[in-house]
Amino acid sequence: QVQLVESGGGLVQAGGSLRLSCAASGRISRIKAMGWYRQAPGNQRELVAAITSGGSTNYLDSVKGRFTISRDNAKITVYLQMNSLKHEDTAVYYCNLRAGWPAAYDYWGQGTQVTVSS
Repeated sequence: QVQLVESGGGLVQAGGSLRLSCAASGRISRIKAMGWYRQAPGNQRELVAAITSGGSTNYLDSVKGRFTISRDNAKITVYLQMNSLKHEDTAVYYCNLRAGWPAAYDYWGQGTQVTVSS
């Protein structure tokens, strides 16, 4: 059983910063990538940032230059540093872990609310 535990969400004023953390535990093998998705009311879930096992990163265009994804391999933890937050960043943020071999599976955290007041 794989578990993802997120922390770090909350309420912040526009222009402020938050740091999300996601720690994975359980029987995990062949990690392919870890990342963060978000979903705002009425919207589809979208990829915010991801980091592969090789260290390559990918970002949603609207967060480039403001958000930074990083990881601690020893702790199987992924972080999302969010700076210069905007009201439109308000959403529930979900941690994602893609792992497994030969087939890769997606595991999800429970979600953490990020609210940016304008």
